[in-house]
Amino acid sequence: MCSASHRLGGGSGLLLLFALASCHQGAAHKDDPKISFTQVPESNPGNDQQDVIEGTVRGALPGQRIVLYSKSGALWWLQPLLTSPFTAVLPGQVWRNETHFGTEYAALLVDPSYQPRATLRRMPEPGGAVVAVATTRGPEKSSSFFTTFSGFTWRVRWKPSDRGGTSNPYHPDNVYVDQAGALHLQIIKRDQKWTCSEVNLTRSLGYGTYSFTVEDTSNLEPAVVFGMFMWDYSTDQQANREFDIEISRWGNPENQNAQFVLQPSYPAMNISRFVAPAGKLKYTIVWEPGRVTMITARATPGEPVASKHVFTSEIPRPGSESVRMTLYVYWNPKGNPAGVDRRAEVVVDQFQFLP
Repeated sequence: MCSASHRLGGGSGLLLLFALASCHQGAAHKDDPKISFTQVPESNPGNDQQDVIEGTVRGALPGQRIVLYSKSGALWWLQPLLTSPFTAVLPGQVWRNETHFGTEYAALLVDPSYQPRATLRRMPEPGGAVVAVATTRGPEKSSSFFTTFSGFTWRVRWKPSDRGGTSNPYHPDNVYVDQAGALHLQIIKRDQKWTCSEVNLTRSLGYGTYSFTVEDTSNLEPAVVFGMFMWDYSTDQQANREFDIEISRWGNPENQNAQFVLQPSYPAMNISRFVAPAGKLKYTIVWEPGRVTMITARATPGEPVASKHVFTSEIPRPGSESVRMTLYVYWNPKGNPAGVDRRAEVVVDQFQFLP
């Protein structure tokens, strides 16, 4: 196999660009499908955590998918899970997922008939159901940023997103864990732009109970959004397996300040707005087969529940999703953008998961 790699500096860190193509016996035709990597995890085979792997594919046909492998020792291991072996080719011919750390990484473009094996001693050559193959070594250091909170490793976002109605920039320095172990997410103006915060777990936990103990958010400006949610990088199906607890007035001071959401949010039954009271609160998501229950309550034991809602329709099944927390600015896409006037901060005292 052949590969080439280039390291480009700039922005919040190093952007790793790996241009790789499957290698045939002899010269490849210019119209042959080609896989490229745009982000690859570091070389770290002893670490059981996950990091983002993503790239593009040229010449993929409808129905074809990406299969990912990570090499540890003498074997290539199917990623990210045996139960989720395929990575979708998304609009724009991009693909992304998460993978366990290894020394090398591989992406295969395959036909729908391909059945991936859990482990491989060597990568297959293109042919039959395998359309293209690309491999690369992991870099010495990941381009991702990480922090440890409540006993879990979290990836800190540094790339912009279109969440909030526009392109919101994120900055890794907006996130920190204090000496008491609490996680701080901030919105801070940098170079005349409001920069946001987001973290996500570096592994998928699946069904279970997710709880977040959060300090008072009642003084957030109306356009600030604090979200606790599930999201799957690897697919655009089932609305990316997204469901959310969101604290925001969405730019309108008259709105209620919180909502439970099962994506897509346009059916009325998929959204439940409520008032989150002032003070420290505990937000809980219970994800079960065919059911998602969301609860807001005072953090003090024995206090009454402030709001509760149960979703039972079109509940996603576990895949490659991870739980996330985000703090960003909402800009009304229909005009009259509210924006923010001052920096914002949300303090999360604790995250808990019970399977």
